[in-house]
Amino acid sequence: MSMAALGLIAGMALGFAGYFGGFGAFLLVAALGAIGFVAGRVLEGDLELGDFFGTRGGGDNRRGPR
Repeated sequence: MSMAALGLIAGMALGFAGYFGGFGAFLLVAALGAIGFVAGRVLEGDLELGDFFGTRGGGDNRRGPR
C-alpha cells in the first residue's frame, strides 16, 4: 500500500473521529495512531527501542565534582 493511500486512510479516520466524537476523540485517535506507527516500525526493524530509552550524552554520568 502506498504512503498516499495510508495518509488518506489516516486522515479520514481522524476526520471521522473529530466530526462524530469531538476534539477529545480526535486527539485519542491521533495518539493511538502514533503509538501504532512506532510499534509497527519497531516490529519491522526500522527502529530500535534504545533510540527512545537510551541515555543522553553517551558518556560520563557523574553529577559534578566530588
